[in-house]
Amino acid sequence: MNKNLKVGILKETKTPPDKRTAVAPLQAVELLKRFPNVELFIQSSDIRSYKDEEYLKLGLNIVEDVSNCDILIGVKEVKLPKLIENKTYLFFSHTAKKQEYNRILLQELLKKKIKMVDYEYLANPPGQRLVAFGHFAGLVGAYNGLIAFGKRSGLFDLKRAIDSHDTAEMFEELKKVKLPAVKILITGGGRVASGALETLAPLNLKKVSPEDFLSKSFNDAVYTQIEPDNYVKRIDGSDFDLNHFFKNPKEYESDFLKYTKVTDIYIACHFWDNNSPHFITKQDISAPDFKIKVIADVSCDIAGPIISTFRASEIANPFYGYNPKTHLEGNAFDNNCITVMAVDNLPGEVPRDASVDFGKGLIDKVFPALFCNDNDGIIKRATITKSGNLGSHFTYLQDFADGK
Repeated sequence: MNKNLKVGILKETKTPPDKRTAVAPLQAVELLKRFPNVELFIQSSDIRSYKDEEYLKLGLNIVEDVSNCDILIGVKEVKLPKLIENKTYLFFSHTAKKQEYNRILLQELLKKKIKMVDYEYLANPPGQRLVAFGHFAGLVGAYNGLIAFGKRSGLFDLKRAIDSHDTAEMFEELKKVKLPAVKILITGGGRVASGALETLAPLNLKKVSPEDFLSKSFNDAVYTQIEPDNYVKRIDGSDFDLNHFFKNPKEYESDFLKYTKVTDIYIACHFWDNNSPHFITKQDISAPDFKIKVIADVSCDIAGPIISTFRASEIANPFYGYNPKTHLEGNAFDNNCITVMAVDNLPGEVPRDASVDFGKGLIDKVFPALFCNDNDGIIKRATITKSGNLGSHFTYLQDFADGK
């Protein structure tokens, strides 16, 4: 066990501001009880959804300077001037997929000999991720999709999630929703989709099979959820096999077009590989029988499988229009446009609840390895940089780090 560790909970510094935290106030108290070898410091923040006073009243340390800490824990990327040499950091670095916009960040982590532990790669030995905000991305993304439909149709007007105190207040707003006989499509079956389904649950919509969704008409609003076996098929005509698809996505072609002809609201919650087939192409979206009016692209792969997602939108202005005739951006709620929601940091709209859920995963599954013994290699596998070198699982980033 590492003794007398000084741990700092960081103020978020990324622009636009993010109100989340990795450890909420009551969780900070629990952390200190479960890990008596830790001394905890909360960096003062006027941005965080949990105010300094909420930590102070629980007897926790609020400080401006965290340079005395051994481990520094945030959520989003830390601004380069704020990085402190020779420290251990935990946050989403967005560097391991060779994201060009964060090449300088990776170089700075190496230069400052920082041990960078990236949340995205914290996994148990079988490879299952231990912490993520995906559920709340789906929850808010589906809610934003409903906001968009309400605005387009003029049938209801919902308060933004970001303007609600928490998800409980957001769910109260759903009582205003009155849907006509529309069809809602969800792609994906993981945490993100589970969040979307949680938002739709209070509406008491009927779930129908993909086959009925495609072939039948209904008097009330319905939804269906589809996974890869529904929206891709083997090019050679062989039977679908999920493991084969994950390993050989280039051997598959899209079978999604048929859904575009019957869907009104599309909530995209899938994981997409760069080598996988596209969902909606420029040709598809221009077709006269393309029916979708609202695309809530929670997955938000820019210039990826959904042609209308040509940029990410921001929480402050979540919607934009895609004109299927000109393929240019237009007014979000113009009848000639498809309404697109492509916010790439959706959990930031419900920062209090999202923070608690994330913090629970850290305390239960990650901090024992971080603060005590990493017998299963959880921290090691997620360490992108250490002591000026790339971690053993990230040596493939060397050319990227060298600027090549």
